[in-house]
Amino acid sequence: MPSIDAASSYADLRRQEAGAPKRLYAIDAACTPASPVTDVAVLADLAGAAVRAGGGHVLANSHVVFPNGAITLVLILAESHLSIHTWPEESVIAIDLFSCGAIDGQRVLDELTGALRLTAVRVAEVERVPGQRPL
Repeated sequence: MPSIDAASSYADLRRQEAGAPKRLYAIDAACTPASPVTDVAVLADLAGAAVRAGGGHVLANSHVVFPNGAITLVLILAESHLSIHTWPEESVIAIDLFSCGAIDGQRVLDELTGALRLTAVRVAEVERVPGQRPL
C-alpha cells in the first residue's frame, strides 16, 4: 500500500483536481488468444504504461491470482484508481477506471485495450459529482 509519504508528493496535484470532473469508466471486453492477460507482471506493466500515457501517476499496485488463473489487479493512482478483473475460463475482462482531474481517462483506456488486444469492447462512462446524490 502507498504510504502517506508517497501520496503527499502529489498533494499539489490533488488540490488542483478539487474542482475537476470525476469520471468512472466501466469497460467490458473479450480477450483473444493473443491477449496478455494471464501474466500479472505483464498486465501490471501494460496498465501502468497506459496510465502514464494518459498523464496519470501510479502510486502502488496490488493483485491476486486465483487458482484458475483469474487475476484481480488494482492500481492506486494519484488521480484515483484502475482495477482489472479477468475471467480466463470465459475469455472476458472488466476494467474500471475512476479518474479525477487532468488524467485523460479515454487515452488510458484506448492504450490499455489496444495493448491487451481486446475485442468487443464496451465502455460506459459515468460522471461523478461530489455532493450530488446518485440517481
